[in-house]
Amino acid sequence: MKLVVQIPCLNEEDTLPATIHDIPREIPGIDKVEIVVIDDGSTDRTAALARELGVDHVVSFPRNRGLGHAFRAGFDTALRAGADIIVNTDGDNQYHGGDIPDLVAPILAGRADVVIGDRQTEKIPHFSPTKRALQNMGSRVVSRLANLDIPDVASGFRAYSREAALRLGSYTEFDHTVEHAIQAGQSRLAVVIVPIRTNPKARESRLFDNIGEFVVRSGLISLRTYAMYKALKIFTAFGLVSFAGGVALGLRFLYFYLFTDQGDLHIQSVVLAAILLLAGFQMVLTGVVADLIATNRMLLEDTLRRVRRLELDGTETEG
Repeated sequence: MKLVVQIPCLNEEDTLPATIHDIPREIPGIDKVEIVVIDDGSTDRTAALARELGVDHVVSFPRNRGLGHAFRAGFDTALRAGADIIVNTDGDNQYHGGDIPDLVAPILAGRADVVIGDRQTEKIPHFSPTKRALQNMGSRVVSRLANLDIPDVASGFRAYSREAALRLGSYTEFDHTVEHAIQAGQSRLAVVIVPIRTNPKARESRLFDNIGEFVVRSGLISLRTYAMYKALKIFTAFGLVSFAGGVALGLRFLYFYLFTDQGDLHIQSVVLAAILLLAGFQMVLTGVVADLIATNRMLLEDTLRRVRRLELDGTETEG
């Protein structure tokens, strides 16, 4: 049983040594622990330092591509290295590496495909009341979309089984946490939450400039990811609202036309009703087409997963 810990990094020269030294190399139930550092276009000595620290695999981008690209590169490298379990942690030493055994335990026991570390944000001293409230609200919204109960959806300290790593994709350059939570829930993967510890804050986040940006970008990712699975539901809901508005305006015009002498004064209601009815009908049709596209995408993803599994098995055999 091999565990690979991946660490996406951007200029983490100061914090990377503590992060790596914090990762246990012997874990009950794990035969081998390897570390992958993904250098996302750092301008300091992150990559060189990783090699000096004895990291097993270093992937370097010539320029910054974003956390999503670094995460995908880490997954690919870990899978090619024969990982049975992949743990993702941050290079800023935010998460306590000593909790990795607790994080992988549910996967080793066969109870989970994905394990998400719960930072218990209400106990983190440097989190402002506003940040705590937004984290809580965001976690509730994403939990609803994913049909799961995830108290800390923004936590990047996670463990993935090999099968989960093959099934879950990442289509954003910003952040994978929200995307994977919704994908895991909609794909009916077993998700377990484990309380984890955090280390004192070492620096400000480089992922976003302010909490408002994080909320907006995470919200857009949530909507897009949910729409990949529930396009028909979303477009039908908006279409029915538009259609209902058109019917209401149409009935309003009929009332004035049949029971009063003011029908000529409400011609605009007929025009707007026709627009809303056509828009509603078009939205429903768009939902049907989007649902067919989503079905085709699921078939393509299943084919890609099977091809990747064959490719990776061949790589492991050759290695």
